[in-house]
Amino acid sequence: MPVESGSSAAARQAKQKRKSHSLSIRRTNSTEQDRSGLQRDTLEGQDSKLPLSLRSNLLDLFSQIEREFENLYIENLELRREIETLNDRLTGDGQTFEGADLAKGALKTKASHSTSQLSQKLKTTYKASTSKIVSSFKATTSRAVCQLVREYVGHRDGIWDLSVTRTQPVVLGTASADHSAMLWSIETGKCLLKYMGHQGSVNSIKFHPTEQMALTASGDQTAHIWRYMVQLPTPQPVADINQQTPCEDDVDFSDKDEADGEIEGPNDCPSIRVATTTLRSHQGVVIAADWLVGGKQVVTASWDRAANLYDVETSELVHSLTGHDQELTHCCTHPTQRLVVTSSRDTTFRLWDFRDPSIHSVNVFQGHTDTVTSAVFTVGDNVVSGSDDRTVKVWDLKNMRSPIATIRTDSAVNRISVSVNQKIIALPHDNRQVRLFDMSGVRLARLPRSNRQGHRRMVCCSAWCEDNTSCNLFTCGFDRQAIGWNINIPALLQEK
Repeated sequence: MPVESGSSAAARQAKQKRKSHSLSIRRTNSTEQDRSGLQRDTLEGQDSKLPLSLRSNLLDLFSQIEREFENLYIENLELRREIETLNDRLTGDGQTFEGADLAKGALKTKASHSTSQLSQKLKTTYKASTSKIVSSFKATTSRAVCQLVREYVGHRDGIWDLSVTRTQPVVLGTASADHSAMLWSIETGKCLLKYMGHQGSVNSIKFHPTEQMALTASGDQTAHIWRYMVQLPTPQPVADINQQTPCEDDVDFSDKDEADGEIEGPNDCPSIRVATTTLRSHQGVVIAADWLVGGKQVVTASWDRAANLYDVETSELVHSLTGHDQELTHCCTHPTQRLVVTSSRDTTFRLWDFRDPSIHSVNVFQGHTDTVTSAVFTVGDNVVSGSDDRTVKVWDLKNMRSPIATIRTDSAVNRISVSVNQKIIALPHDNRQVRLFDMSGVRLARLPRSNRQGHRRMVCCSAWCEDNTSCNLFTCGFDRQAIGWNINIPALLQEK
């Protein structure tokens, strides 16, 4: 057998490489019918130790990959044409030309003079996330308007909770870590009364549905019921600095702007130091409390993993609601029915039914992956729950197997509230933001945080006011202040 020289072998290998390269180029531009024949030519023209069936399978897989890349390439071309169309639209946007016809030459000349502006517009448009683009489309015709009306300053530590009275006179109540609770005039921002009966942080405050009584829960392992009598002062005009601002994603200012000095307390504020009724049964911090419908019973939630139901007149313990595996974080009662919902760090919230005096049933709901910070009833048959897992879920009481809406955020959610009239959910966040959503999960607004407006630290709680006052939403946080807002949601947004 003749032996092949080194030069002839090298020439044959180079020829095979050129043949293989030419085949791959031809196969890229060929039709689907020709590819099988090209695969056979390639198999015959190349030396390999792989079995023929395996090589054929590999080539078939590579062909599928190639088809996918071809589809992506076609889609890329279509997207480029769409970008060029948008570019032309941006060029002619807002321009008025005399005459009925627009010459292409004039349009090209205009485009050449505004290349840098168009480039910047395109960068701004396509850098935005999909969610922001969608939300901007939803509110193109009308935007929610938020006005910071009043700041309520006087506590010497963070404010955990706030509430608005259900009877006249309408006042604002705040519960603070400085061991006190305060009642405020909504219109003037003046402190009307200070309760100083607790020996620990005041974690919650709720008002009686018909009488001038307040219920506070504290870190001293007790809940207090105390009566109050206040007289509203004459309203003062609102300062000009509080101007109406569209609710949008404003740029946050630095925490360095916050004054670190001690805040002066309210002057000439009367105080109460003795409770009318003291509820003692818990073995841990009482984190929240609320009145049952009618105001004859109250429910408390504690870090001892239990919720207690008390009789207000006798101060006796009626039921101890046990079952949570970890500390409770919140409790809420239904406005018209004997229903209670408790939330816990065990990632669940429980619905307790006291409508039948002989028995009380409980349902456990496991819809979150982290601490459930609050769960509240709406006027209808819904429950809204918020969690440290950065989600808020809307549930139907008639079918609680899965939420009917899920709101995903970028920060942990604290004590939420739902407007009775407008059916709007106010979400206070750890990242100092307050966002508004409707019951279907559509974002309506974000309260402004520019020009030194808004909270400078974690926002702990929100509360709506349904009465005819200058403020219809209140928020409080660990920056030691409560803020009253006027929220104007256009009817078009509410219908959506």
